[in-house]
Amino acid sequence: MQSLNKNLVLAIASMGIFVEALDIAIVNLALPKIEADLGLTNDSGYKIQSIYILIYGSFLILGGKLSDYLGRKTIFIAGCAIFLFTSLGAGLTHTLNHLILFRALQGLGAALLMPSAFSIVNYYFTEPHERGKAMGIFGSFAATGSAGGVSVGGIIANYLGWSWVFLINVPILLVILVIAYIYLEKDVRTTNAKLPDFPAAIALVLGMLCLSKITEGSYVMIAILGLLIASWFLYYRLKTQANPLLDLKVLLLASLRKGTLLFFLLGALFTGYLFLMSFLVQQNFHFTAAQSGFLMMPFNIISMLLGRFGLPALSKKFTPKTIAIGGAAGMLIGSIALVLAVQVHSLFFLLFGGACIAGIGMTLCYTGYTVIAMEHVPSEHLGIAASLINTAYFVGGGIGLPLISLFMSHTSATLDSRPIWILCIVALFSISRLLYSKKLV
Repeated sequence: MQSLNKNLVLAIASMGIFVEALDIAIVNLALPKIEADLGLTNDSGYKIQSIYILIYGSFLILGGKLSDYLGRKTIFIAGCAIFLFTSLGAGLTHTLNHLILFRALQGLGAALLMPSAFSIVNYYFTEPHERGKAMGIFGSFAATGSAGGVSVGGIIANYLGWSWVFLINVPILLVILVIAYIYLEKDVRTTNAKLPDFPAAIALVLGMLCLSKITEGSYVMIAILGLLIASWFLYYRLKTQANPLLDLKVLLLASLRKGTLLFFLLGALFTGYLFLMSFLVQQNFHFTAAQSGFLMMPFNIISMLLGRFGLPALSKKFTPKTIAIGGAAGMLIGSIALVLAVQVHSLFFLLFGGACIAGIGMTLCYTGYTVIAMEHVPSEHLGIAASLINTAYFVGGGIGLPLISLFMSHTSATLDSRPIWILCIVALFSISRLLYSKKLV
């Protein structure tokens, strides 16, 4: 390995994952402005988010395999380039269909960027202590982008316009691309690397898109038929290919199956919360996008403090299952508080609900669910297991948003409590799955 500045390599990978994590959250508070500018209704703006999350989650496993096959630098640069040009396109467009198209392609870019950035850090940092420290920094950039995205998006949309929640990515990614091209080592193709199963990946994406159409309630019969065909073809490819997209053996682990379901529900709940909260604070409580961003900032601070100081102490006293149940209970309490916020028009319940969900519930759930999912996974399957639970999270978000949108008013200028009850139901289902006791192997 040629001599290079490892800190620069870590900065490149970390900034890449920061932009990807930021883009998931940054659009939420800009949605009401996008809808007003494009003449949309409350129940159609969700497509801008759901298509991004759905494509991202569906292609995540393929992105990891392409990183192994074509090389981490090649895929990282490809992911950044796709993300850059689609961010530019999304920021300059003025029609919903074009915006949805660019958001879908952004999801593809993110699916290439995330696993290749992760691979870069693991490749350049090999000594255990050094790698652990590097992964901690890398993870903090992802967490900061995700946590701060909502607040940053509101401030940008208010003062610069909603186009800049996309255009802000362009100069950052341009710098990352130049530095990555110059400083990252050239990829060396390994002899045992095999071409990923593209037909299976396409079948997975088509199946998820059909499922989202079913939850939307549009083209239901065609979508059901498409889902059945895509599911059969995907299963056939996984069973018959020498190098399958996903090793079915990992699905025999009950702990991983349970964790995957929990992450699916977590994705549906938290993505739905972010989407609904953006409308609650602006349409029901009449805050500007910038004020909404500042209003939600304390939730991020609570999450960071809990992760830094609270979780280490809780982990010594409680099992991962207990921590996860506590997080799911926080999600349920927060969702009920949001229902009350709408019904009695109380800012206190709005802030309390947001703190319970984004500040406490998400932090505890993510940590507890991860340990539950990975508890019995053999070391040789840790990579694919991590990809699987991340895929479940994003697919859950992509499927959950269309379902929530079914209960949103087409005409009212404010949000009623019906879609928020979906969050309550998902939280209850998560708690019941956690309480269901069965020996996991």
